[in-house]
Order: sequence, then C-alpha cells, then structure tokens
Amino acid sequence: MGAILVLIGAPGAGKTKTGKRVARALGVPHLDTDKLIVAEHGPITEIFATHGEPYFRELEHEAVKAAIAEDAVVSLGGGAVLDPRTREALEGLPVVQLTVSSRGILDRLAEAGPEALEKRPLLRDGGLEAWEALVAARQPIYDEVATATIETSHRPFDVVAEEVLEWLRNR
Repeated sequence: MGAILVLIGAPGAGKTKTGKRVARALGVPHLDTDKLIVAEHGPITEIFATHGEPYFRELEHEAVKAAIAEDAVVSLGGGAVLDPRTREALEGLPVVQLTVSSRGILDRLAEAGPEALEKRPLLRDGGLEAWEALVAARQPIYDEVATATIETSHRPFDVVAEEVLEWLRNR
C-alpha cells in the first residue's frame, strides 16, 4: 500500500516529533529518513564532511523510496524534497508540510541546546540567518509538494499531531 502520511518541512518544524505521535495514534510504524540514513551510513555531519551534500542527497533519495514503500508514517529530512525524483515519488501520497516561524525555531534551538545545531550541518555555521535563507529557498518546493500545511510554532506537538490526524480523517 505505501506511506499512510509523509511529513515534510523546514529543519526544526517538528516532523519527527509529530510523526511519532501520529504513528502511535494510528498504530503504525514511524520512519524517519534521517535516522534510517544514520543507522546505515553513520552521522549525517560525517557524511557531509567526507562525501559532500550530493552524496548525502543520493542516500536520502534511496531512504525516502524505501520508507514510503512501507505502511507507515514517514518523516523526511528538510532537504529531501530538493531531489526531483523524490518529489515524483511523493506524488499521490498524503503529504503534510509542517511550518515553524523564525521565533519558533529560535525558541526550539534554545530549548534543545547547542548540540541541536551540531546535528544540522547546513545550519551549524549561519544560525538563524542560514535557517531563514534555507527555508526561503525551499519554500516553493515545500508548497508544491504539500497536500496540506500545518503551523507548529509555539504549539504542543500533541496538538499538532491531533490536527494532522483530523486532516487525515477528513481528506
């Protein structure tokens, strides 16, 4: 059958936290493509440093293809939709874009501590300005791919997950 739901959006928007909650409510597995890559190939920061972003994006595309073939809730890495093959693979699936404001991301990064930026190689050096530029560049692609969009800033992830579930029930 394939993915029950795919979550996309900016880094830090809450795709993994929301995905886990939605999957638990539906009684299905949750698959996070970044975690699948790390489990098979090691830390993303090391992949970027050793092999570069194009190599990582190829691994990411393969992880997305495998994950969306499962009956699961799937959370994609923030840049997964940059690959046109990945966008094509998502066609026809229920894809929810989670968004977060700059203020929301600042608050989340402050809560998570300095190690949060270390896990995000494209944001590590530029902080909020890098995040804003990244999101601005990707936003048209997120909008193109998404079937629905849900704002997560300053909202409990249980509430966001319930909104996603409500959308799934009513689509």
